[in-house]
Amino acid sequence: MTATTLPTPTDLSITPRDRRFGRETATPRLWHGGRVEATAIYNALSTTFPVGEAYFVESVRAFREGAPPKLAEEIKGFTTQEAIHSREHDAFNKRATSSGYDLTRLEQTVERRLAITRARAPIVNVAATMALEHFTAIIAHELLANPRHLAGAEKETADLWRWHAVEEIEHKGVAYDTWLYATRHWTRWKRWKVKAKVMFFVTRNFVVDRTAGSLELMRQDGVTGLKAWTLLLWYLWVRPGMFRKIAGAWLKFFVPGFHPWNEDDRHLLSAYEASVGNEAQAPKRKVRRAT
Repeated sequence: MTATTLPTPTDLSITPRDRRFGRETATPRLWHGGRVEATAIYNALSTTFPVGEAYFVESVRAFREGAPPKLAEEIKGFTTQEAIHSREHDAFNKRATSSGYDLTRLEQTVERRLAITRARAPIVNVAATMALEHFTAIIAHELLANPRHLAGAEKETADLWRWHAVEEIEHKGVAYDTWLYATRHWTRWKRWKVKAKVMFFVTRNFVVDRTAGSLELMRQDGVTGLKAWTLLLWYLWVRPGMFRKIAGAWLKFFVPGFHPWNEDDRHLLSAYEASVGNEAQAPKRKVRRAT
């Protein structure tokens, strides 16, 4: 496979689903089955999305000019999906704040990390986006494949996460294909070396920051010290064990010839569409492509 080959399925359509969640009913403070650790990790993740996904869009769109037509069109779809994700998670984060959580420290951490990366060259930013999009895609896959992760969660919030997961899988190849296009003149060794270094850096920050953010939110619920660590680590690494279960998919990123669509998991998208039925049909107002 050459750098100019884009292995994303030719019949894939990146379709923004303009849905709104949680507008009509109040979201319980401990919306995830009353569990502080489960609520905390998802809230910590949600805190990253409004500014994080805007950053993803900036990074990818920097290489849209002159890109192959199919990739340019996929970048448009990616941009629109991410803009809607940012809107919905911003609304969710406001509900979390209304329920009594202070997200300030978590938001400051995200801004600080992005400020460092934004100061680098565009190729570094698209590499960071590629690595983070791999994280979101493999988490999305596990979230949809294993109902245990959202078992007991309040319906509207669980629907938000499933909807988001579907679209993360749908556009999981866009940042990677943009990276391949942007580095089309690089040697395979240079491309692998840079992407591996970036992924290790991103992984370290992702695990450390989301763990710290979760512990901070648990502290606000009065759970601290050994009890907080035990609850959180058990939830993330043992049962249901999201981080443990995505470890194999994370490692595949380093295999020569890797591409996100080496695993075609569109059956999860079909299962989602079948499960929601008319609920996810065309929105009442037209979705305008983000520009």
